[in-house]
Amino acid sequence: MTGKEILHKMKEKVGLGSSAFDTGKGKSKMSKHVTHGFHLVEGKSNHAMEDYVVAQFKQVDDNELGLFAIFDGHLSHVIPDYLRSHLFDNILNEPDFWTEPENAIKSAYRITDTKIIEKAADLGKGGSTAVTAILINCQKLVVANVGDSRAIICKNGVAKQLSVDHEPSRERKTIENRGGFVSNFPGDVPRVDGQLAVARAFGDKSLKEHLSSEPDVVVEMIDDKTEFIILASDGLWKVMSNQEAADAIKNIKDARSAAKHLTEEALSRKSSDDISCVVVKFQ
Repeated sequence: MTGKEILHKMKEKVGLGSSAFDTGKGKSKMSKHVTHGFHLVEGKSNHAMEDYVVAQFKQVDDNELGLFAIFDGHLSHVIPDYLRSHLFDNILNEPDFWTEPENAIKSAYRITDTKIIEKAADLGKGGSTAVTAILINCQKLVVANVGDSRAIICKNGVAKQLSVDHEPSRERKTIENRGGFVSNFPGDVPRVDGQLAVARAFGDKSLKEHLSSEPDVVVEMIDDKTEFIILASDGLWKVMSNQEAADAIKNIKDARSAAKHLTEEALSRKSSDDISCVVVKFQ
């Protein structure tokens, strides 16, 4: 086994994926039916890979947490990498995480974004979207997001979106109330101050006065009808609907194979963006 392969195995074991190490899988110790897999593909744009994932099960005292995330950077691979290393720790360090997870996550997102802005001299001027999913004891799923990376859940074959796509056109009033504006120029995509195609993100110091990092948070209970969840960057969702993505993997039992299939399907549909995908299977 080469040094690169050994490092890949080490990364895979702790559930970290980036441009060089783009696939991995794992399973719950609490429930043998719950497994996860992830796969990343670098896009055709002329910059380094800016998508990062977290996918791991973690024992915390007598509880098991599944920690899953997609971080999609813009103008930066540094900030999504920072989020991969710090965001979940910040969430779990919140004193009310176990009693009020929604409040804890909102607080941790805010604290993390403040740190990123404070460290802008070191971390650079870019930013990142985020979608995080925390599976508590294989029973309770808490999803939060800023930006347009998305999480869906599939129950009885029906896909349901758990995150919110934070599009500038939908949040125009809020942006304008902060002193910013939304413009389709240049190009044909609505952008905050004519620059950023999402209305919420981590980082982006130059736009921060007009840009929120407040996540939408939703709680979903896992039941016998739950088949799987998908987290993915917009490189997938630009070319596939929620239901198309669910239908594409409904007969694939292996979670990593399912994640890989989704990235390959997005490529076949001419997605040119970085594509990252995490699939968590419950059956």
